[in-house]
Amino acid sequence: MSNLVVEIGNTALKAAWSEKMTLGKTFRYQGEKYLEFILSLTRREKPEVMVVSSVIPLTQADISVLQGECAHLLILDSNHKEVLIGHGLPAYLSYDRAASILAARYLFRGKGCTIVDFGTTLSVDFTDTDGLYRGGNLSLGFRTRFKALNRYARSLPLVDIPENPAPTGLSEVASIESGVVSGIIFEIEGYLNLQPENIVVFTGGDANYFAKRMKSSIFVICNLVLMGLALMADEYVRKNEEN
Repeated sequence: MSNLVVEIGNTALKAAWSEKMTLGKTFRYQGEKYLEFILSLTRREKPEVMVVSSVIPLTQADISVLQGECAHLLILDSNHKEVLIGHGLPAYLSYDRAASILAARYLFRGKGCTIVDFGTTLSVDFTDTDGLYRGGNLSLGFRTRFKALNRYARSLPLVDIPENPAPTGLSEVASIESGVVSGIIFEIEGYLNLQPENIVVFTGGDANYFAKRMKSSIFVICNLVLMGLALMADEYVRKNEEN
């Protein structure tokens, strides 16, 4: 029986069936009926372990429904921080960041890692060669920066993601494009210079966009969060077998 891992993020839900660290087909859903979407995945097959990571706390009613869809349910939200502490991570971390950290330190054992997640927020996290967490930072994500300029500087237009932004802008739109893209590149390069010996891992929806614009060698693992959740599911299975 496979496991099912689910990440409910700020803008979308992502899910995948998993066997140990291997992910099957991934699914994406954008909408408010996340519970109904999860139930559509379990309709044909019930998972051994279902791991649900959510940026918002799940209601007890939703948890009760999900418990009926699997043999074991692991909820990861702000009301369930014990898993973070059990992995030596601070309780203030969101579970998407935590899952990325766990996956990176598993994949690159013995190496320090700089993990950059390009999502609604831009997160940068550091681990050392022993896999210990060494802190991280949060700032506005790629698309969030365009939306913020439009919202808080009312004279500026909402600009879409540019395919090939110029180094400097020669129009209002081009200036926004160049300013946002270059600003993120300079920001990331600064972080990479803090720990130049680290393995660099990019993940999230815009990981490829920025990886090809960086001078450094980058590992792009777009489903790093789901891989981390799959790792948690596999550990949960093994612990239950030992007991």
